[in-house]
Order: sequence, then C-alpha cells, then structure tokens
Amino acid sequence: MTTKTYGQYCGVARALELAGERWALLVIRDLLVGPKRYTDLRAGLPKIPTNVLATRLKELEQAGLVARRVEPRPSRAIVYELTAYGADLEDVVLALGRWGARSLGELRPGEIVTTDILVMALRSTFLPGKAKAKYELRFGELVIHAIVDGEELTVDLGPLEKAVVVEAFAPIAPLLTRTIDGAEALRSGLMKTSGTAKDLDRFAATFPIGTPT
Repeated sequence: MTTKTYGQYCGVARALELAGERWALLVIRDLLVGPKRYTDLRAGLPKIPTNVLATRLKELEQAGLVARRVEPRPSRAIVYELTAYGADLEDVVLALGRWGARSLGELRPGEIVTTDILVMALRSTFLPGKAKAKYELRFGELVIHAIVDGEELTVDLGPLEKAVVVEAFAPIAPLLTRTIDGAEALRSGLMKTSGTAKDLDRFAATFPIGTPT
C-alpha cells in the first residue's frame, strides 16, 4: 500500500490508498485478463517507467491485491496474478471502463490498443440479453474473440472458428455509440465483416457505448 493517506475513515478513500496510485488500475486491468510476467505488463504499458511498474507491483503485493508465483520448469519465470481480493476489483474496473468509453472519441497521437484493452472493452460494454453469437474481432494484428450466450460472455485472445469476423481499421466507437449503423460502417471503410451489416448492428447492440448526459 502507498504511504500516502487521505486521513479519511472512508471506503472510497481506503480503496484509493490501495489501488489509486498512477498506473495501478491499469496494471490490475491487464491482470484481470490473466496472469502475466513483468515483461508482459511492460509491453502492455509501454509508457510506464520501469521503476514505477516495479513500485506499483510491490505496493499491490503489500496490499494483498497481487501475488507472485514461479512457473513450473523449464520456464521458472516469475508471474504476477491477482489474489481473490484483487479480483474483487473486476466490477469496479469494468464500470470505470464502461463510463470512460463514453468519452473516448478519436484515437489520440501516441495512444495504443492492446489485446488486453480489447478484451476488457468488450467485457465492460457487454449488455446481457437473449442473443447468441460468436465474433472474431480484428484490429490490425490484434485478434480476440467473443462468445455471446444470452446472459453469458466469454472473451479470449486469438481467432475463433465459425465466428462472424469483424475487422476494424480505426476505433469503432461510432458504430457502438450508434452514430453510424452497420451499413455505413461498411460503406465508409471503417470496418469489414465476414457477415452482413445486420451482424454489425447486432454486435453494436451487444456491446453498446452510452453517451454522456
């Protein structure tokens, strides 16, 4: 835990003391996708100074949110993973992602997208319903897939057989905010799909981004 305190006997204040330091929630975001080595975390957060990453990991360990383990032979690499206490932050991170997505706008210079970001984006915007579908989302060299089964969502890395392929050539917020529909997304060259414009509309309805009120 950071030595900085707010002097407040308050759950919000305590949560910020535990996980509110700069970069901490992004480390937790990536670990919510799965355990990672230090180099994996560094690759997913290229702008974080190495000493800051090391400090955040140490603080999160001391707070009981992250644990280290050694992989079996022959790797023997040190892997960081969330504890059960740390994993309890999932709903918080997803809610923040859902709220923040409303203000994403265009991709800004220097900003990157990773597979972990894509996975968490789908998990945070998922709207449970009755739909059943399989999607393979491609963004440049990044590939993830999603299996929608009514109220349940499974998102993972890599391609998926017999899935509707959704390939994006720029951030797809205009589709997910319903600024454009699937047909316009195809006409404009924003996306292409192995399915139809209606498949893109169903995708947008399943992973909607709200607009600020």
